[in-house]
This record gives sequence, C-alpha cells and structure tokens, in this order.
Amino acid sequence: MSAVYLKLFLLALVSVAFVLLAPVRKGAGQSETYLGKLKIVARRSPQDFVPDGDLNKKIWKGAETVRIDQNARDPERLPEFESRVAGLWTERYVYFAFWNPYRILNIYEGESPEKERWELWQRDVVEVFINPQPERFNHYYEFEVAPNNQWIDLVIDLTKKPFNDAKWDSGFEHATRIDDKNRLWTCEMRIPVAVMEVRQMKPDTEWRLNFYRADGPGADSQRRFMTWSPLPKRGSFHQPASFSIIRFVK
Repeated sequence: MSAVYLKLFLLALVSVAFVLLAPVRKGAGQSETYLGKLKIVARRSPQDFVPDGDLNKKIWKGAETVRIDQNARDPERLPEFESRVAGLWTERYVYFAFWNPYRILNIYEGESPEKERWELWQRDVVEVFINPQPERFNHYYEFEVAPNNQWIDLVIDLTKKPFNDAKWDSGFEHATRIDDKNRLWTCEMRIPVAVMEVRQMKPDTEWRLNFYRADGPGADSQRRFMTWSPLPKRGSFHQPASFSIIRFVK
C-alpha cells in the first residue's frame, strides 16, 4: 500500500471513529414530541380587567374548568385536593383563575408579596408553564403565585445552564383571596402576551401548557405535587413533553 493510500485509509478510520464515539444529540424528531392529549378551551373576554382574586364575578361564570389532581409522583389521583383552573383571553392578555381547597396553608410568613420570591415552589403555589410557540419545544414561560400573593416568573430554556432566568420580568399581574371558613384559596393571573413574543392573538390558535400545584407543609416527601396533564416521568415539572393544549375561541 502506497503512502498516499495509507494516509487516506487512516483518515477514513479516524472519521468513522469520530462518528461512532461522538455524543448523540437529541433532535426534534426524537424526544421533542408532545405527549399531552388534554385540552382546555379559553373563550374571549369582552373586556380586559384587573385581577382581584374574586372568582365569583360574572366574567368567570360559564368558563370551562379543568382539574389539577393527578399526583406528579405516581399514577394515583388526589380528588380531595383537586384544584380547578379556567382561562380567558383578549388581544393583550391571557387570564387564568384557580380554585384551590386546602387543609393547612404553607407560605413564607411575614414577607411582602411586592417583591419576587426565589424558590417560591418550596411553599404552596399554583403554576402555569406556557409555550405560545410550540415549535420551540424547550423554550417556555413559568408563572407561580402563592396563597399570600407572593410570586415569581421565569423564562425557561432547557438547552441552557442554568435553564431558568429569574431576571426576566413579565409584568404579569395577580391577586389571591383566602376563604378560611371554606378552606379555599383563589388566584387570578393576567399575563401580557407581548412579553411572550406573541404579536397577535387570534381565535382558534392553540398553544401548549401545563398547570401544577404544590400543597402542604413538611419536606417534599410529605407534600403534594399535582399536575393537570400527566408527566411522562414522575418528578420534575420541567417536562415539556407533558404539555397539553390550550385553544383560544371567540
């Protein structure tokens, strides 16, 4: 074998070895597939309104609700702790309403709700993970509110480290009420669509999202973590494959 052919042969071996040993990258056709099959319908609100936590007002009458009661850690449901959530929309905002029964509230006592609270998920919260651009599988937005109206919002990009950017500020508005007598706390969120890179809201548009709730005192092993759309793998809420559908209608 001549020196030239030998050199070409060795280069070919190196190329094959590089291909075989290179790390496999997960493409859109592999793991980036939505498995969530549920759907929530959000109808158009005739006007915008400022959240006040009162879910008895007319605007929410007749709104479709879905339940958050699927245990995030095993297949069982938790109907005695079932939350309900509904959605509305206008050209400028998406709105969410949550009804949450409770036994004991677990909140950060004595802290102001005016300032964003890192690690709010360590206490009772309701959460919306929402993706207005479903083709961007690993990029979405997270909104959390606690019973005492503490809050946090984050932009998520699972291809980055860290994947959650708490410096992002959506300007979303929220309000809560606690009904001690009936052991129920309620929450309203108003999220501006422009901060989620949505240029125009149109009827019959579909986004991807999931709803979650963390509830109860104690260590994580004692608390309840619930999801609307079941998780492919028990545990982390950050599984966009679980995201189901929100459809905006007139």
